[in-house]
Amino acid sequence: MKPRQLVMMSLGGAIGAGLFVGSGAGIGVAGPAILVSFIIAGFLVVLVMRMMGELVAANPSSGAFSVHAERAIGPVAGRTIGWLYWVQVVAVIAAEATAAAAITTATFPSIPQWSAAFVFMSVFTVVNLLGVARFGAFEFWFSTLKIAAVIGFLVIGAALLLGWLPNVSSPGLTNLIGGDGFAPNGITGIAAGLLIVVFAFGGTEIIAIAAAETSNPRRNIARAVRTLVWRILVFYVGSVFIIVAVMPWDSPALSSGPFVAVLEVAKVPGAAALMAFVIVVALLSSLNAMLFSASRMIYSLAERGGAPSAFAAVTRNGVPRNAVLASVAFGFVTVFLNYVAPDKVLPLLLNAVGSTILVLWTYVTVSQIRLRRKAERNGTASQLPLKMWAFPYLSYFTLAMLGSVAVLALFDPAARNQLMATAVLTSAIAVWCWLSLKREQNQLLEV
Repeated sequence: MKPRQLVMMSLGGAIGAGLFVGSGAGIGVAGPAILVSFIIAGFLVVLVMRMMGELVAANPSSGAFSVHAERAIGPVAGRTIGWLYWVQVVAVIAAEATAAAAITTATFPSIPQWSAAFVFMSVFTVVNLLGVARFGAFEFWFSTLKIAAVIGFLVIGAALLLGWLPNVSSPGLTNLIGGDGFAPNGITGIAAGLLIVVFAFGGTEIIAIAAAETSNPRRNIARAVRTLVWRILVFYVGSVFIIVAVMPWDSPALSSGPFVAVLEVAKVPGAAALMAFVIVVALLSSLNAMLFSASRMIYSLAERGGAPSAFAAVTRNGVPRNAVLASVAFGFVTVFLNYVAPDKVLPLLLNAVGSTILVLWTYVTVSQIRLRRKAERNGTASQLPLKMWAFPYLSYFTLAMLGSVAVLALFDPAARNQLMATAVLTSAIAVWCWLSLKREQNQLLEV
């Protein structure tokens, strides 16, 4: 993969359905104060990605955080987070295909949802089987389209607020501070919005896995991580500011599509069709990236003895074919489910993986703290290509923030159910990994 493709992937990685669609749900519970939720969540993501960048720059690997957890905590931890991530991503692949197919069917009713899902799954399976260069090229152009769409939205929104659009009056800042005020639901609303927003940033970890397949992983991951701060400020906070400034926070139009609502106020022709196209691109970009990361994770597990050895086999062009096919298999199962019960597939998939991102980020944080301490004891900390800021204070602060988000989730019924489901799933995987490791050790002793 070329360095420019990784950098562009890092720019576009966090721009997905969570921004284009999910931001409306956050505004609905927090009002204009959703900006505070986005700033807090964005700060958390920046800290986690900086720690992940330190780990990857020091030890690039397609197993990324799974390899780092194994080195920092032990083989059971490494296998647990590797398998948990793989299960999560496999479900996300199916969810992205289902969501993209649902939008396609809504736009073109003559296309059955199941057939659209089948086409999407088939195309990106082939893309991933062709090699990392093809994957990188697709993600480069997908990210370019998403970034162009957000920049276009920001330009139109700014022009609207400044009163530069013909026949469209500017609302000024009345929607931000007028009516019910900046925070109509108080701190409770901001907290509820934070739960929605945090999960919208899932997917940024793809650059940690993809960096291992670039020409200079240490330098490229550093470049990608350094772009994170400004892209979150510009793309996420900037877009949400435009939305809450242009639209009343309790407008029904926000729940169905905040970007479409703003573009329709700006009298942009074909706004709904345009945003439907952009959202489908964002979903397919995520599907493509998730399939890549899932295949590399199970490939890495197989290399380390944590998965069947068949998944470690690669083709002549370096593609772990069996790992790709295993990662995409569940997505094809959901094609059939889309045929049987198209309206029930997506909510079920999203609920299944809702809070696994918190577990992943916690593993990254603990791994960074332990491996950095180890490097300091060995006298090698000064040689790290990329370092976490203000260690250990910001690392422990990140851990406290993750704990706070988990506590907040316990007070929200939907988030609590997701959190409990994730806890059960993580525990089950950990027990299975521990038993597998014990069995392997006993077999070695017998030999």
